[in-house]
Amino acid sequence: MVLLGPPGAGKGTQAQIIAGKLGVPAISTGDIFRANVSGQTELGQQAKTYMDAGDLVPDEITVAMVKDRLAEPDAKGGFLLDGFPRTIAQAEQLRSSLSELGQALDRVLELVVDEEELVRRLSGRRMLVDGQMVQRDDDKPETVRRRLHVYQEQTAPLSGFYEGEGLLARIDAIGEVEEVTARALRALGVADDERPGAD
Repeated sequence: MVLLGPPGAGKGTQAQIIAGKLGVPAISTGDIFRANVSGQTELGQQAKTYMDAGDLVPDEITVAMVKDRLAEPDAKGGFLLDGFPRTIAQAEQLRSSLSELGQALDRVLELVVDEEELVRRLSGRRMLVDGQMVQRDDDKPETVRRRLHVYQEQTAPLSGFYEGEGLLARIDAIGEVEEVTARALRALGVADDERPGAD
């Protein structure tokens, strides 16, 4: 499955919890990039060339890394992709890659949060620096709105793409973490007693 949602929707948190409940790996592109770069794989070295130059890594390299990761034994029984695909072009390449692996997506969950709540969440984040609580530059309200605008332009169209494929379920991502998780599991049609992580 794929987990979609704008910055601040809680994707990272929900990805780990839902994957744990389903007994599948949560796979983020950030983790894949780091593993390839630190492992000095051929794809990692290619990606590093672009990253060092401050350029975006081309889709074909990103998709090849994701495909390699999905071919690993722990992903054979299922997986949860967090942060990929980001564009319709990547979604189409992912579909081809999965087909080559004899797999297909079962479900796409979209975490839905209104913009004002996202700005409030992200601009409210603080970190400790030299004993002082400070705001990160990319969490300032104007920067947050810019990040959300980029998401709306580039990634939000995936919602319609996957809806057209009959795979999309939208989840209200406002509320306690546990409430959002429960909504997501209901959308996946997973009953409490079927979950590997259920007590």
